[in-house]
Amino acid sequence: MMRFAVPIFAVLVLLFLVSPIFVIFPLSFSSGNILTLPTPGYSLQWYEDFFLSERWLLATKNSFVVGFATMFAATLLGTLAAFGINMAKFPGKQIIVGTLALPMVVPLIVTAASMYLAFSLVGLANSLWGLVIAHTIIASPYVVITVLASLQTFDMNLLRASLSLGAPPARAFYEIVLPMILPGVVAGAIFAFAISFDELVIAIFITSPGEFTLPRQMFAGLREFLSPTITAAAVVMVVLSFILLFITETVRRAGERTKLGKSPS
Repeated sequence: MMRFAVPIFAVLVLLFLVSPIFVIFPLSFSSGNILTLPTPGYSLQWYEDFFLSERWLLATKNSFVVGFATMFAATLLGTLAAFGINMAKFPGKQIIVGTLALPMVVPLIVTAASMYLAFSLVGLANSLWGLVIAHTIIASPYVVITVLASLQTFDMNLLRASLSLGAPPARAFYEIVLPMILPGVVAGAIFAFAISFDELVIAIFITSPGEFTLPRQMFAGLREFLSPTITAAAVVMVVLSFILLFITETVRRAGERTKLGKSPS
């Protein structure tokens, strides 16, 4: 009985989780001018509007620029912070880790309002660079957590051996540590990009009225004229999420093969 019950339960849970997401696909191909199911017909008009509209393309470009800048900054800061925390031994270490994770649990509206007031004092409000810094602050904890998890399975004796043989610390980290924790680093980087690409609340507070990111453009489309083009934009974001998931899984499998290849037989 359990042999059949477990797969059925797993399929039901999977459908419960992904069904709301896939509803957007038929809507994005609707030939109607309002969002209704079933669709009156099928057309590519909303994809044409998305890919030929200067407004949507500029918002997409801004999201990619902010996303990649956030990914680079958060990965660098988060990886170094995680490595330093893992190497150091000092009282209150768990308090430091908990403090670093605060941006993950504080409500975004509180974080956004605080950042807006702070950034206004130093001239970073109403700019994409301010948004990059804000997204780096909320994305770095995810990198710290994923890299710390990877470091739990890393044998520090390998690093000590490389240092004892005369390797400079930077080279030892790059050639010994980084390949072994790469799945955690890449997963954290992808989390950072995805969080930045999908974030709306902070973007509303920090960016100027003329600097739209893709989620902000979608929000404006819903609030002002309920344009079905947002369904095409949503499909683009879902497909991008699947690509990021595929990259994460590929790197994770490559990392496992690297560990198995370097472990003593």
